[in-house]
Amino acid sequence: MEPTQDYPLFGGAFSATLPVGAIDVSDLRPIPDNQEVFCHRVTDQSLIVELLELQAHVRGEAAARYHFEDVGGVQGARAVHVEAVQPLLLENLALRGCCEEAWFLSGKQQVAKGNQQAAKDVTLHQALLRLTRYQTDLLLTFNQPPPDDRSSLDPENLSFPPWSLGDFERLVTSLTLHDPDIFGPQ
Repeated sequence: MEPTQDYPLFGGAFSATLPVGAIDVSDLRPIPDNQEVFCHRVTDQSLIVELLELQAHVRGEAAARYHFEDVGGVQGARAVHVEAVQPLLLENLALRGCCEEAWFLSGKQQVAKGNQQAAKDVTLHQALLRLTRYQTDLLLTFNQPPPDDRSSLDPENLSFPPWSLGDFERLVTSLTLHDPDIFGPQ
């Protein structure tokens, strides 16, 4: 199966290539207007694209760390640990014309899911695309919880293998802006 190409996001203002087996969570429950959320059909993996207010008080690598820690706070993480932060090459991005800087961060957050008491280490990969002209920080997050105990021999699992870092990179690099009016009057 091929990834879903040019999937419309934010009412068609953006599009991106989604990995095989992506389910639009807005078909299942309400999602905030500034987010697009997708979950894997079999695993607990998820992808989130968020339009956030530009955090002009932080720059460079510190901006990536700021958003990572902010997400940890929102999720009630008991611990956050940044493993690596590196710049993304703008020439590899479809958004290179309006993105002034881009960062890739990998880390772990200790999060309890739902009503569970036990927290699990969740691996997160984030791409921060800073669209200063539009006063927007575009944050893309790939959540990779530890595998659950479901049978790996389940036929459904074979049809929809877990997403990879390459799938996330394809989402990040393919993200395309079609309608700048989404950012309001400039």
